[in-house]
Amino acid sequence: MKTTFLLLCAIFGCAVAMRQQAVAVSGKLMCGSKPASGVKVKLWDEDDGPDPDDVLDESFTNTDGTFRLEGSERELTNIDPVFKVYHDCDDGILPGQRKVKFRIPNSYISAGGRASKTFDIGILNLETIFPKEERDLL
Repeated sequence: MKTTFLLLCAIFGCAVAMRQQAVAVSGKLMCGSKPASGVKVKLWDEDDGPDPDDVLDESFTNTDGTFRLEGSERELTNIDPVFKVYHDCDDGILPGQRKVKFRIPNSYISAGGRASKTFDIGILNLETIFPKEERDLL
C-alpha cells in the first residue's frame, strides 16, 4: 500500500513538474532582391540526451517571403527553441537544400500554451552563406 502511494506521488510530481512553454518567431526571407516564397521553415525544441527533438511548428513562407511560427511543449527544463530554414536560394544544382538554423533567445519563451511575445528575426537574405550552414538531403 505504501509503495503504491509513493509511486502515485512520484508520477503526480513528475506530471506537475512538466511545464508548458511556448515560443513564436516571425520574419521575412529574401533571395537577393526577390521574396523567398514557398521556403520550408520549422520551429524546433532541440533536446540533449535521450529525449528526441520536437517539431513545434512548420510551414512555408508566403508569396511575399513572410512567415510566423508558434508552438509549445511540456518539458521539465527550459525548452531550447531553434528556427530552421530549408532553401535552394543561390544553390545551383547541388543535391538537397541549404539548411540554416538560428537559436531563439530564452527571453522569448513564455509560460503556458501560447507565446506572449514573438521573436522578430527581421529580413534575412538567403544568398548569405551562414556560419555552420548544413545541407539537408532528405
